[in-house]
Amino acid sequence: MTLELDRIAITRAGAPLVALSAHIAPGEVLTLMGPSGCGKSTLLAALIGALPDAFALSGRVRLNGQDITALPTEARRIGILFQDAVLFPHLSVGGNLGFALPRQTPDRAARIEAALADAGLNGMAERDPATLSGGQRARVALMRTLLAEPRALLLDEPFSKLDAARRAQMRSFVFDRARAKGLPVLMVTHDPDDARAAGGAVVDVRGAPVSL
Repeated sequence: MTLELDRIAITRAGAPLVALSAHIAPGEVLTLMGPSGCGKSTLLAALIGALPDAFALSGRVRLNGQDITALPTEARRIGILFQDAVLFPHLSVGGNLGFALPRQTPDRAARIEAALADAGLNGMAERDPATLSGGQRARVALMRTLLAEPRALLLDEPFSKLDAARRAQMRSFVFDRARAKGLPVLMVTHDPDDARAAGGAVVDVRGAPVSL
């Protein structure tokens, strides 16, 4: 899969906010940096089809050559990870992972167990998410996203609330799995270390290269 942002422009009340063209290859990470309020998260909202009414979007979003600009969120198959690992508190760890799978999935239990094993969380299917560490919760959130078989992955400051050691581990965990699945990745971050670990191009919301 490739993710293409073709002359994407976002305005608010006629004032320009974001202007970006980019081509993200399978397994590649494009990092977007800039100060708070410059439009980074607004761009991610536009890419998943959730741009607030106060903003206007022009340009085209394409996944593997298909124009998805006008598709509803659920039809785009773009996964997103946020600063907080948003897990359902009323579901077990396994239930959270299973939420990403269609009910009729024949090997549902096996796929959940395989995801837990890949995340280093063997035997934790029945655990309450509230009992997990921050790093464990982040891994469950990523595996749930990947079980939904997205065609691209967006990262909105996903490592910012982890301590330094866990942050380094999660960077490797996320980037390795995205590359293994050939997913184009767009990451928003304030941390130059995140950008360096991603290893791809780094730009601001106006498309200008960022020097680290």
